[in-house]
Amino acid sequence: MELGKKVWVFADGDLPPQGQSEPLGHEALMVVNNCGEPAEITLDLLFEDKEPKEGIRLAVPAKRVNCFRMDFPIGEEGYSIPKGQYAVILTSNVPVVAVFGRLDRRKDMAYYPVAGYGV
Repeated sequence: MELGKKVWVFADGDLPPQGQSEPLGHEALMVVNNCGEPAEITLDLLFEDKEPKEGIRLAVPAKRVNCFRMDFPIGEEGYSIPKGQYAVILTSNVPVVAVFGRLDRRKDMAYYPVAGYGV
């Protein structure tokens, strides 16, 4: 059974401060590939005040889940997301399920998902 969509949009990216102790504040993109072939993924990042960063390439093997930490360099080129508001547009060659989450250490620790839109 195919699960997921080939395009996902997460409009509320904004890397939180890491804080002083583990677990450090961060954002993460979790991708589930239930298909029998690898997912070849492209991320396009849209920013509030700068030009888009397009074509960041990721891969998720068949029948696997990968967690991509957005506060670490991502993709084949190791792109570092700058501080500030951004949106993620994920495009995959096979249907995937994607979830975007944030661990925010400000005041009290909170982990919450950011709603996505799949097509």
